[in-house]
Amino acid sequence: MIKFIHKTSIDFISKRFIFFAISGFLILSGFISMGVKGLNFGLDFTGGTLLQVKFEKPVKIQDIRSAMKKTGLKPGIQEFTGHTAFAIKVKGSQENVNDVAEKIISGLKENIKNNSFIEEQRDYVGPVVGRALTKKAIFAMIFALFGIITYIAFRFSNPVWGAAGVVALAHDIFITLGALSITNREIDLVIIAALLAIGGYSINDTIVIFDRMRENIKKFPRMRLGELINQSVNETLSRTIITSLTTITVVFILFIFGGNVINNFAFAMLIGCLSGTYSTIAIASSVVYQWSKRGR
Repeated sequence: MIKFIHKTSIDFISKRFIFFAISGFLILSGFISMGVKGLNFGLDFTGGTLLQVKFEKPVKIQDIRSAMKKTGLKPGIQEFTGHTAFAIKVKGSQENVNDVAEKIISGLKENIKNNSFIEEQRDYVGPVVGRALTKKAIFAMIFALFGIITYIAFRFSNPVWGAAGVVALAHDIFITLGALSITNREIDLVIIAALLAIGGYSINDTIVIFDRMRENIKKFPRMRLGELINQSVNETLSRTIITSLTTITVVFILFIFGGNVINNFAFAMLIGCLSGTYSTIAIASSVVYQWSKRGR
């Protein structure tokens, strides 16, 4: 097995309150931002104007996006075959469809010269994610978290471990949502997919450490819990860092060079992976220790 770092003996448990304070500050900052600014829900949640246009000659999607930026609009742009037809979507109410459409047309005429176009479709697009679907998604998430607690509790014969895994998972999702709110990035179905991926990434890494803790409990039944947790985290530290660096490097490259289409997705994944690595090392096992200590 390749090792990124050699054997360490870092006392993570003694620093648990520092970790809790850092996490508390980050999550609180996100909640304050969500309370003041809210979350910037995209067209999938709000609905808005759809304008489909077809140009006489091929156009780069970057030119369409640049033209829209000069009008102050932040649309979603879908390109069709041939680089001549585009669907431009801007979130808003049904009453503003014509005003928004005219603003789009004006921006295209002013900023894309010597290339005439025709309007093929103008319509209001309802939200893809309605209230009923939102409620179903919330219930699905609650059942999923309950399932995770049950699975980890059964696998490791301790419900505290299951709860700690969910705390670490929720920690990463809340920090990611806070970062999206602070940076005012749009939340659409792609971001929801990113949040689900972050949850899976977080819980998977946490289970690796819990597995090592279970092994060490069998090997060293008389070892104090704090020492056992520290040893387990240190033994898996190299694996955690290698796995995380691999993922974070790929996501960072996508964030820098992936373009506007996946930039928000890559940003969410980057924050989530960084938070997931931190919570795996510093939060999950610390919660197990603190909870177990209070139960005695």
